[in-house]
Amino acid sequence: MKRIFAAIKVEPNENLLRVYDELKDDLRYEKIKWVEPQNIHITLKFFGETSDEKIDDICEVFDVIAQRHPAFTLQMQNVGIFGSSYNPRVVWFGMKESSEIEKLANDVLKSVEEVGFPRDRQNFRPHLTVGRIKVIQDKRYFQQVINKFKNTFLQTIPVNSFLLIESKLRPQGSVYNIVEVFPLCDFNNK
Repeated sequence: MKRIFAAIKVEPNENLLRVYDELKDDLRYEKIKWVEPQNIHITLKFFGETSDEKIDDICEVFDVIAQRHPAFTLQMQNVGIFGSSYNPRVVWFGMKESSEIEKLANDVLKSVEEVGFPRDRQNFRPHLTVGRIKVIQDKRYFQQVINKFKNTFLQTIPVNSFLLIESKLRPQGSVYNIVEVFPLCDFNNK
């Protein structure tokens, strides 16, 4: 059994890291568990504890999906929260609308549903979770900081593959191991 999820890996550039560091610094007095920059990713589907047999099924499905989707780019921009301004839960980096990521995510969700993994209750909303909020003492200041970065351009991300990742929970934070990489097809070279 492995705790797994499907994701698009994001290699943060200087600009994204600058915004991330500034956000962390501005909110240093709040209780927020910040995601390590090397662990930043866009989750396509969280599976949880999964047997090796089911992982093999998922990999077979993902091999087929990868051949149906060309590589694309994403424009990362915007900083926001999940939850309400009264009870924020997550700080995230967002992206410009992208039909490519929507198509890929929907294909992943539909295809794994056929091998026994039901869709999540929420609709897919592509984002990078950068902070999990424990407690916010000064909600007004917190909202001012979020608003300061609200429409900030972060970076362009080339998406050439997606991954199946194992997440091992540790007291100091999650450790991620890549189970398998699924390269998207390059229609130009076919």
